[in-house]
Amino acid sequence: MRPLRLHLLLALITLALASLTLHGSQAPAARPAPVRDRYSKAEHLVPMRDGTRLHTAVYSPRTCVSGGYPILLQRTPYSVASYGRDRYPASIGPSPALQADGYVIVYQDVRGRYLSEGVWEEVRPLVAAAHGAVDESTDAYDTIDWLVKQTPCNNGRVGMWGISYPGFYALAALVNAHPALKAVSPQGPVTDYYLGDDSYHNGAFMLAHNFSFYVDFFPRGAQPRTPQKERRFDYGTPDGYAFYLAMGPLARASRRYGLDRNPYWMMNLEHTTYDAFWQARSIWRHLRGVTPAVLTVGGWFDAENLRGALRTHATIAAQSPQTVNQLVMGPWTHGSWSSPDGSRVGQLRFGQQTAAYFRDQLERPFFARWLKGPPTAILPAASIFETGSNRWRSFETWPPGSTPQVFYLGAGGTLRPTASAAGEDAFDAYVSDPANPVPIVDRMAIGMPRDYMASDQRFAAARRDVLVYRSEVLADDLTVLGSIGVTLHVATSGTDADFVTKIVDEYPAASGGPTAASGGPQDSSAAADPSMAGYQLLVRGEPFRGKFRNSFERPEPFAPNVPATIHFELPDVAHTFRRGHRLVVQVQSSWFPLFDRNPQQFMDVPTASPADFVPATQRIYRSAARPSSITVPVER
Repeated sequence: MRPLRLHLLLALITLALASLTLHGSQAPAARPAPVRDRYSKAEHLVPMRDGTRLHTAVYSPRTCVSGGYPILLQRTPYSVASYGRDRYPASIGPSPALQADGYVIVYQDVRGRYLSEGVWEEVRPLVAAAHGAVDESTDAYDTIDWLVKQTPCNNGRVGMWGISYPGFYALAALVNAHPALKAVSPQGPVTDYYLGDDSYHNGAFMLAHNFSFYVDFFPRGAQPRTPQKERRFDYGTPDGYAFYLAMGPLARASRRYGLDRNPYWMMNLEHTTYDAFWQARSIWRHLRGVTPAVLTVGGWFDAENLRGALRTHATIAAQSPQTVNQLVMGPWTHGSWSSPDGSRVGQLRFGQQTAAYFRDQLERPFFARWLKGPPTAILPAASIFETGSNRWRSFETWPPGSTPQVFYLGAGGTLRPTASAAGEDAFDAYVSDPANPVPIVDRMAIGMPRDYMASDQRFAAARRDVLVYRSEVLADDLTVLGSIGVTLHVATSGTDADFVTKIVDEYPAASGGPTAASGGPQDSSAAADPSMAGYQLLVRGEPFRGKFRNSFERPEPFAPNVPATIHFELPDVAHTFRRGHRLVVQVQSSWFPLFDRNPQQFMDVPTASPADFVPATQRIYRSAARPSSITVPVER
C-alpha cells in the first residue's frame, strides 16, 4: 500500500487511485463514452451504525434495465475525486470494459478521510467482535446495506475491488460479509505491514518507499475537507542514493523533516518488532468463513504488496477452503495491471499485452459471473504468468506440486547441486560498511524505483561487498514455481547484521550463449533480444535482519564471530531459467535506500546515532558442516 508506497503508492496510487485513473489508456476506437454521457452521479453521506457518515459517490447508468444493475464498490483513503454532483472523472470502475458493461459504480471516502466524518487510523484493527465496536468490516457492511436498499435500479448484488490500500478495505469487507456481497477482488492488497508488505521485510525497514510517501501524507485534521493543493516536498537533488545517505539516522531525519509530527511515519519507528501493534493490524488472520467469491491479483514485480496477494490467496485456501478462491499473478509492478498494456517492465519485454489480457479475459468475466449470473465459465483456480518463457499458465492450486532442488554455495563463487566437502572453517567474507551501502540500482532517482525488481545486477556483482555464486550453464530449461528457501550459515564481527539474498537469472553474454562456439547449450528463447546479452536479471531478492533469525517478536544479538544460522523463504516466483542461462545467487549486507542501514550493532535502529554505524566483517560459510544453500521448487 502505502502506497506504491512503492514508489509512492502515491506516485501511482495516491495520484492514480485518487483520481480514479489507475486503468490504462485504450486506443481511441475502443475508448468508452464519457462518464457523464452514460452515468448520472449522486453524492451521499451514508450513515454507519455509530452515526458517523461517510461520503459516497454513486454513478448509475442513465437508463435502467429490467432486473437492475449490480453494484461495484471501492472504499479508499485516497479520495473519491472528482467532488461535486456536476463533476465527473475521466473514467470509473476497474477498467474501461467494466465501465461499459453496465454496473452501478460507487466510491467511498473511508472513515476520517476527505469528506467522510470520523477519525482515520492506519490499517485500523478489526474489533467488531467487541460489543458496539466499529471497524472497516462493519463500515463495509453498513455501506453495502445502505446501497442495496437506497440505490435505484440495482439487482441486489454487490462486488468490491481495490488496489493496494483499497485492497485492504476490500479484504475487510470479506470478514462477516454482507449477504449481498458476492464477489471481491483484492489487488496487490495490504495484508500485514510488518510481514513483507509496505513497512518491514524480515525486520528491515523499507526506507525510501515510506519516506517518499509519508513526507507528503499527514493527518487530515478534525473536519472533513476536499483534497488540498499542497506544496510537495523538495528533495533538493535528483540523486536518491545521495539524499538518503545524507539524511543520516532515522531519529535525526524525522526531526529534520518534520516527520516526528506525523503519527503514521512514527508508528513505523516506534514498532520495530512484530509486536501487538502490528499483529492487531494483520487482516489476513481474520479471513475465515469467507462467503463471497474472491479473485486476488498480484504482480511478480510488485515492490510493495507482492506478499499481500500471495498471503491472501494462501490464507483463504487454508482458513476458508469452501470459498471460491482464485488467483492471478502477472508480470506487473504495483497496480500496473490496470494501467498500461503490460507488455514490458524495465528492459524486459513479454511479447504480449498482459494487462489488457487480465482486464478482458480474467477480471471482466469474474465480476460478470458472480454479479450478473451464469453462464460465464468459472476461471481457473490460479492464472499465472511465467516469466522467462513468457506464457500464461493455469493451475488447480498455487503453488503447484514441485520437486525441491538444493543448490549449495561453493568455493570459487560456484553454485552446485551437491554439498561441499570443505572443512568446517570454509567461508567467504566481505566488509559491510554503512557509509558505503550497496545501492538498490546502478543509478537511483528519488523514491523507490518501480521496476527495480527486474533490474540488471551486474553493477552489484562488481562490488567487493557482494558475494556472487554462479551455476554451470544450464543444459535444459529450469522452471521454478513457488517459494525459494534460503539457508545461510553466517558470522559477523558485530552484534547485528543484515543478509540480503538475491536470485538472479544471468543471460548469455552474447547471441547464442557463452558456450555456443563449442556446441554447448544455447538460449532457446524464440524472442532473443541482443540488448539483453549478459543481463543479470533480478528474479527475487529479500533482506533478513539477523537479530530476528529466531523470532520477529524477540530479537537476539549475534555473538561476534560465532557462527549462526538464518533460514527464510523468498516470495513466490514463476520463472523459467532458459537453457544457456545461469542461476546466480548474490549475498550482501545492505540494499540502500530500499531498506534502512543497519548499524551492525544490536540496538533499536531508529534510535541509532551517527557514531553507532560501524563497518563489520561478514562471513558466509560453505563447508560440509555449515552448507549455505538455496532450495528451489522445480516443476515436476
